Amino acid sequence: MSQSTLPFEHVSRRDLLKLGAGAGVLGPLALAASTPAQAVNTNARIIIVGAGAGGTAMANRLTRALNGAQITIVDRRERHHYQPGWTLVASGVWSASKAITQTADWLPRSVNWVKGMVAEYDPDTNRIRLDDGQTLEYDYLIVASGLQLRYERIQGMDVNLIGQGKGIGSVYASIEAAAATNTEIDRWIRQGSGTGLFTLAPTAIKCAGAPLKMTFTTLSRLEATGRRDAYNVEFMTPSGGLFSQPQVHAFVRQRFEEQQVTRNDFYTLKAIDADAKRATFSVRDQADVTRDYDFLHVVPPMTAPDALLNSPLRFQEGPFVDWMEVNRETLQNERYPNVWGIGDVMGMALNKTAASVKMQAGVLEQNFVAHLQGRPLPARHNGYTSCPLITGIGKAMLVEFGWADNMAMMPSFSFIDPMAESWTAWVMKDRMLRPAYYAMLEGRI
Repeated sequence: MSQSTLPFEHVSRRDLLKLGAGAGVLGPLALAASTPAQAVNTNARIIIVGAGAGGTAMANRLTRALNGAQITIVDRRERHHYQPGWTLVASGVWSASKAITQTADWLPRSVNWVKGMVAEYDPDTNRIRLDDGQTLEYDYLIVASGLQLRYERIQGMDVNLIGQGKGIGSVYASIEAAAATNTEIDRWIRQGSGTGLFTLAPTAIKCAGAPLKMTFTTLSRLEATGRRDAYNVEFMTPSGGLFSQPQVHAFVRQRFEEQQVTRNDFYTLKAIDADAKRATFSVRDQADVTRDYDFLHVVPPMTAPDALLNSPLRFQEGPFVDWMEVNRETLQNERYPNVWGIGDVMGMALNKTAASVKMQAGVLEQNFVAHLQGRPLPARHNGYTSCPLITGIGKAMLVEFGWADNMAMMPSFSFIDPMAESWTAWVMKDRMLRPAYYAMLEGRI
């Protein structure tokens, strides 16, 4: 689809207002009112590891669903980051301050906040040990620790290089790194020409659409100069895939052809010489290839945090050995039934987005409360995820899908074509998703 035929005009203002606070972007609303009408009485000791999206949502939901529970949340971070906004910061659309709030603002007052990080899980004795040596005991454990960025697996890569005039950017490292990535892209654009290399990681990653968003928003900025032909843009894919949903993969492939983006399939970033601005890639069935660059967007490999990887809670075999073991539908660890997971830490397809967390939070609340009462687990996660895929500054696609039927689309809004770029989807990403996310943190949707 050419940019001149974007279907912006087919969505009315009335349709846009139907989106309300944008809650649908964070998942179907069927589970929005999942809190029991009457709270369950219990004196259970519940520990939630992580005060990110999943952990905070569960702290609020369980505070309302349970009477008498002793809920503790473990996380050192004083600031809460709205990570879906980081691509907008790195693209120069948002200031960094729009994506930062205080962790304390979202936690219920009745929850005990322990400011530390888990160093060891011991599910056989129902204990965790923190990095300060403190030991905490639990009856039930919810792991919402997020994941670990493995920049150290790329030789010569250091997050301190981001935005320092050496051509390196990475939206994932931190909110500061996202802002520095924008600075580095600006520097490349002012240079007037050169090569930009955009990478993917050989592992599962959070917000799998972010590398594409960074490529498309950068293309918009290059095109705005009126000198697009002076810039060479290339995209490196370790697997040959661009997006897990087949229709979207085909769309991106075609759009890259239209916008003259060179694809390099089966290229994995291996090493960086930042001073020389050279990147080395391992290439399947070929010798390593070293390329010069003027801008390099680094997407690091990702795994569960070390404490989880060194514990019995990780998958022992199969494709998810670098992640927490859970039943992908119930979110329960089947070897330790008093242990549950939510969010990026879990080993399953399609779960590393805020939209996935919203869906999982409703499932986990229902199943957790049922398990506490000795009842069968009533809810099932269907793999739902959503990606407001930015295809240029001012336009996006609202892509929603799940595990079933070859990752078939699961649209929340009948008036939005998931395969059409629109201003409406851009507005949802730019203005509506953040308040919906905060409603999710509070357990209201």
